[in-house]
Amino acid sequence: MLNAVAEVKLQAHKIPVIALAGNPNAGKTALFNAITGARQHVGNWPGVTVEKKEGFVSLDGNQAVIIDLPGIYAFSSRAIDETIARDFIIDEQPDVVINVVDSTNLERNLYLTLQIMEMGVPVVIALNMFDEAETLGLDIDIGQLSELLGVEVVPTVAVDGEGVDELLEAAFRAARSRSSESEESARECCGASSFRIDYGPAVEAEITALERYLTEIVPICHGAPKRWYALKLLEKNQGIAAKIWAQSSGSSTSSELSNLELEVAAAQARILETAGKEAVDIITEVRYNKAAEIAQAVIGRQEAARRVSDFIDRIALHRWLAYPVFFGIIWLMFNITFTVSAPIAQWFMGVFEMLSDWVEGLLTGMGAPELLVGFLVDGILAGVGAVLEFAPPIFLLFLVISVLEDVGYMARAALLSDRFMQSVGLHGKAFIPMILGFGCNVTGILAARNLENPKDRLITIMVNPLMSCAGRLPVYVLFAAAFFEERQGLVVFSLYLLGVVLAALAAKVIGMLVEPGGASTFVMELPPYRMPRPAAVLIHTWERGKEFLYKAGTIILAGVAIVWLLANLPPGTDAGSPNSLVGIIGRSVAPVLRPAGFGTWQAAVALIFGIAAKEMVIGTLGVLYGVGEANLLSALRSAWTPLSAYAFMVMTLIYVPCLATIAAIRRETGSWKWTAVTVAYTILLGWTVAVAIYQVGTLLGLS
Repeated sequence: MLNAVAEVKLQAHKIPVIALAGNPNAGKTALFNAITGARQHVGNWPGVTVEKKEGFVSLDGNQAVIIDLPGIYAFSSRAIDETIARDFIIDEQPDVVINVVDSTNLERNLYLTLQIMEMGVPVVIALNMFDEAETLGLDIDIGQLSELLGVEVVPTVAVDGEGVDELLEAAFRAARSRSSESEESARECCGASSFRIDYGPAVEAEITALERYLTEIVPICHGAPKRWYALKLLEKNQGIAAKIWAQSSGSSTSSELSNLELEVAAAQARILETAGKEAVDIITEVRYNKAAEIAQAVIGRQEAARRVSDFIDRIALHRWLAYPVFFGIIWLMFNITFTVSAPIAQWFMGVFEMLSDWVEGLLTGMGAPELLVGFLVDGILAGVGAVLEFAPPIFLLFLVISVLEDVGYMARAALLSDRFMQSVGLHGKAFIPMILGFGCNVTGILAARNLENPKDRLITIMVNPLMSCAGRLPVYVLFAAAFFEERQGLVVFSLYLLGVVLAALAAKVIGMLVEPGGASTFVMELPPYRMPRPAAVLIHTWERGKEFLYKAGTIILAGVAIVWLLANLPPGTDAGSPNSLVGIIGRSVAPVLRPAGFGTWQAAVALIFGIAAKEMVIGTLGVLYGVGEANLLSALRSAWTPLSAYAFMVMTLIYVPCLATIAAIRRETGSWKWTAVTVAYTILLGWTVAVAIYQVGTLLGLS
């Protein structure tokens, strides 16, 4: 898979390769950043679009390539991320695997640790978030943990860089130990591993028999002990038989490999008959029990460790109180966003108005052509400025979401959503891509890679565009300020809620049209509640918000320039008139939008350019009306009613995803058909819901 790594080791005098593996939310990415700093490269794993991070580190004359494997809970191979991590360790044989373990959830994290150690690869444990474990009252015996596992264990606090040098020193020691082995002894390691778990008489007998059979058909098992291959065959791990075939290099006949499948099936049947359980269930249960046994042996004062989190969860996860608490938090999030950001947004508005006046006066005084003055003031500054004035609420919304994530509440929200997700044909893990879609639909779509079931992945990708991304927020804020000044938070909250409801309904319908996939389980780790870390919160906020600023300086800048040019062509027409090119385009589409209450050519043009980026809706309106936000509010009030404004916001929520999202759908599904279906159904659904809202509202006298 990653032959480039082998080439790096050869060309760079066998620089060791260190892989980072661990559960999601164990701090693996923070550790990767602490180790590599700016010396990292982000690409994709070959054959898939899962992000791949590589870095480089140098410490005291020692150098290494660092590979950040996807965050996983196990090597079940049902999810793409799990297959990537498994195959990298087996096929590329990194010199060391640093297993990043969350100290506050030791038992849960050790389940993956045991699986890594069974692969026979050198392992060093990074006991991360060690400071939080101490705060929770967990007294972890590092020495005993190291003794029980037979590997070095180093406590770390990745976000602060604590323990990172000690961890790297341990990794380099492990790498030197491996490199000192002879080729013969390295090959012997493929036959046995010093670490092993006793799975009971029934399973152990079949493992031994399969090991003997593998020895006959494959003299050398590449990358892992034969015992590990036998275990994975009994666990029905996908792709293992294909790996054995590839390793045989023609030494095994197809009949021998076919017989292997029969041998495995017979072994599984004997285990079921003898033990009364499936082999995979026994193996999983024994591993969990072993992880629990080790955790209980090395942790002191465990009974008091989670008392604060448990107390909060009695309310946050209460059968009846949990959902009111959840909706209350979301409602409060939007109200805080608009209340706190309002004076900052007003200040931004004043700054852009002063800047526009200053630029106009400067250019006029210099005798600049009127066309240039209009392009810069009424085009660029009016369009980009109308969008940038909404940076404060967007950044504040991301700030609140980052705080909720850092506190630990978002994991609880995902757990609460499980029953709801099940009712529409998904499961709770799909909640994570949906939540990420509130920041950016592209990010949410990419996060669907973590879903094990292909059907779940496809449905989640197709309904994610219904989540209100940050690009739509400026539209909501502008129209809510113009028509619902006293209820801005409630109106915006209703739009986010509407998107979730429509996504659920769409998922149900699409699920009926897609072939069913295999059953998948929902595993969600609940981290302890913790005080938000200001540095981490600010970094996450900036990482999400900078995309908005990037769009303002690129896509939106280019877009408003195009809109302005179209609004001033052909020569001789009044700027922004119905007879301009942009007016002609708008008038051709406006009749279709008339039943929804916003059949003006300006609204039509705004929606058309909004396909490039949703922020362009505001930028386009700013250019077409040739005004700043304050005057834009007045212009909107003269062209819309509260009812038609709400229908327009609903249309903006639902209709065609932006071009980046469309590209992500095509890339992740690998299908133009499903991409076209997504575009088509969102257009039809957006128009239908907007028309229904306006027409029903009119009948009720709300216009």
